[in-house]
Amino acid sequence: MIAFLQNIGRTSLAFLAAIGRIALFTGAAIRWTVFPPFYLRQLGRQIIDIGYFSLPVVGLTTLFSGMVLALQSYTGFARFSAEDTVATVVVLSVTRELGPVLAGLMVAGRIGASMAAEIGTMRVTDQIDALDTLSTRPMQYLVAPRLLAGTICLPFLVLIGDLIGVFGGYLVGVYRLGFNPSIYLSRTLEYLEISDITLGLVKAAVFGFLIALMGCYHGYHSGRGAEGVGRATTNAVVSASILILISNYIVTALFFG
Repeated sequence: MIAFLQNIGRTSLAFLAAIGRIALFTGAAIRWTVFPPFYLRQLGRQIIDIGYFSLPVVGLTTLFSGMVLALQSYTGFARFSAEDTVATVVVLSVTRELGPVLAGLMVAGRIGASMAAEIGTMRVTDQIDALDTLSTRPMQYLVAPRLLAGTICLPFLVLIGDLIGVFGGYLVGVYRLGFNPSIYLSRTLEYLEISDITLGLVKAAVFGFLIALMGCYHGYHSGRGAEGVGRATTNAVVSASILILISNYIVTALFFG
């Protein structure tokens, strides 16, 4: 019994210590995003990497999600003779939930792993220590541009993904399920409000910040050797995905609680 309680205490202390390290890292990273010098070239490179090169995977994911959602909604609502609500369900589901969450998870798998691997390799090869030697703050040069780029780019990705997802539902609704195009579009816009789009974009900004934060944190504290970099990459993707799902509930509760 004593050994069991010791394990619980040891695990709890390790968990609290990890939260403390992440909180201190987050505070330092946010601090250096507002103090000069600003590395605009690094910021631009990260915006292109996160935003532009993530468009194909986000677009494909939201397109087929919207198409599947239209099919599933029609199958379910046909039992209650409520087929005319398919367009409304598709647009609200995509803008509020599916667009931000799916885009966040896809970007976490692509960008979170990339950031952790890149910064982790720099840690292993002592390049981060070299930046200190050259009087360049690693947090300001490596972490701050990635946090800004993630927070800026993901809302734009989600907005484009929303349009593509709704278009996918339109394709299935009109050409597969036989809806009238004008009626489908009117049903799409009838119940859509600005707050629905705003909620998705706020979630996207939070998700982008968390993805960049976890990728930078695990890469910055990577262990030595290839095994350490691999572990940091895995931890970055897993922790970012979990935080996306947790923060999704928190933001939704703040908007509709």
